[in-house]
Amino acid sequence: MVEAKAIVQNKTGLHARPATIVVTESKKFKSNIFFKKGDKEVNIKSLLGLLSLAVKQGDEIVIKADGEDEREAVETMKNLVENMNE
Repeated sequence: MVEAKAIVQNKTGLHARPATIVVTESKKFKSNIFFKKGDKEVNIKSLLGLLSLAVKQGDEIVIKADGEDEREAVETMKNLVENMNE
């Protein structure tokens, strides 16, 4: 398992359209990918799961992945979350 921390930069956080982009990108990987905010952790291949985190701009999340492409998955998700401007 690989993990990294990221600060959400998108002014609207991760809801609706930005969350859909994250879910779509996550499905390109074979690994299971999770976002953790506070005590709650969800599989980000589920839009409803991701939306349930209620991630806002400036929130710190932990990105975790487990599987054959876990490193690439974490790097890609971290880059996406930190550079998304929707």
